[in-house]
Amino acid sequence: MIVTTAWMETWFHKFNDDYFGSGLPLPILKTSTARTRLGQMSCKRTTRWGRTKYYDFTIKLTTYYDMTERQAQNVLLHEMIHYSIAYTGLKDTAPHGVVFRGIADKLNRQYGWNIKAMTTTKGWKKAESAKTRTNRRPVTYLILALKMKNNRHFLSVVNPRYAHQIDHQLGRLAEVERYGWYASSDTAFDRMPVVRSLRGKRVTQDEYENKLAAMRQVLI
Repeated sequence: MIVTTAWMETWFHKFNDDYFGSGLPLPILKTSTARTRLGQMSCKRTTRWGRTKYYDFTIKLTTYYDMTERQAQNVLLHEMIHYSIAYTGLKDTAPHGVVFRGIADKLNRQYGWNIKAMTTTKGWKKAESAKTRTNRRPVTYLILALKMKNNRHFLSVVNPRYAHQIDHQLGRLAEVERYGWYASSDTAFDRMPVVRSLRGKRVTQDEYENKLAAMRQVLI
């Protein structure tokens, strides 16, 4: 099966009732074409008067694989655990730390699920639409990864002709903690605009660090 947002919504409500005490509001549900990331939970945050508020919770599942329903359910539950931890304000030791593993282990042990911190896709069937996409010549993007001193993280797909101009601007901004230029063929960047000025997409720290780990740093 290829997951859809309608399928996600149906099972989100069931799992919310069965395992999370019906305490999770329906988040934004989306699909992606990611090959290496089966699911993703993200949210936005704002800090006021020393208090941080999280909002716009989003769960994405990939359509790159033709998963069995059980595989897709495990991925959705994985992301719902992340959502529950963030929404309730629990502090974990790591993205897949003690709290996450405790909830996952309980669901696995009591209800027969197979929720893992990392899932191998070896032997998984690729969706027909993904096969078509993989036949295209891969595109290499120039990515600007930017961390601000207020701990906000941004990623931009930059038109290479404007990279030097943007790099010069960055050197004069006191609020920038660090930045770097990277090359990536990740299809997750397909939907992002190619910019000619200093702007980008705000991402979570986890997404930022995961993307950096998978990209090759370059000099401009």
